[in-house]
Amino acid sequence: MSKAARERSARERLAVERQKQAARQKQIRLISAVVGAVVAIAAVVAVVVVVLDQKSKRNQVAEPYTGPQAPLTRESDGSITMAKPGVAKPVLEIFEDFQCPACQQFEKTLGGDVKKLASEGKVKVVYRPFHLFGGQPDPLKTQSLRSAAAALCVPAAQWLSYHDALYKFQPVEGTKGFAIKDLVSWGEDVGVKDANFAKCVTDQQKVPEVTTMTDYALKTRKVESTPTLFLDGKEINDQQKADLAGAIAVAAAADK
Repeated sequence: MSKAARERSARERLAVERQKQAARQKQIRLISAVVGAVVAIAAVVAVVVVVLDQKSKRNQVAEPYTGPQAPLTRESDGSITMAKPGVAKPVLEIFEDFQCPACQQFEKTLGGDVKKLASEGKVKVVYRPFHLFGGQPDPLKTQSLRSAAAALCVPAAQWLSYHDALYKFQPVEGTKGFAIKDLVSWGEDVGVKDANFAKCVTDQQKVPEVTTMTDYALKTRKVESTPTLFLDGKEINDQQKADLAGAIAVAAAADK
């Protein structure tokens, strides 16, 4: 083979090798681009998952109560009264535990009626939250106490909103709930501005007060279950609860 032929053959082999190398580099760039895109998508998905996870943790956002109500007052014994000025009777006392499913059901069915009757001046309502599940194992015991103590940290103005939120987000029996951070967040959601509120809830400063209210409910008033309702000092039965407006009207007539 002549020298010219050998040189031409070498150039052809070099050109072929360069084409192969260019093809390999193009393939590598394509693979890199695909891998980069996959990584980017994975990162976006991860961020979305984190955001959604964080959002789900705050799906339990309390809302301010805007329905009918009468003025609210925090009493020295920790109870909350709701009554129009001048309304002293009849008196409806509600002994409740925020971890109690029956109390939650009462709120769903009759809670609105209670507020409406008070707003119409037909009854004076006294809310008496306490710690019924004191002798029960965790989480009932701790959640019952934690929620009651947190509720006593709430100013009267936001009481109904917070009260309703505790029932709305009541943990299912046997599961954990009423976490301190949530109890604080719900107060902020409904407009509690008191700078000491978060510390009051976090440190469970109202536990001694809850204990006193619990002793009053169990020992003095002989409450055995929740919700227990008293109308002018007399415990009302399930039939009277079902027709609460009627029972209140009868009591009002008797008070005259």
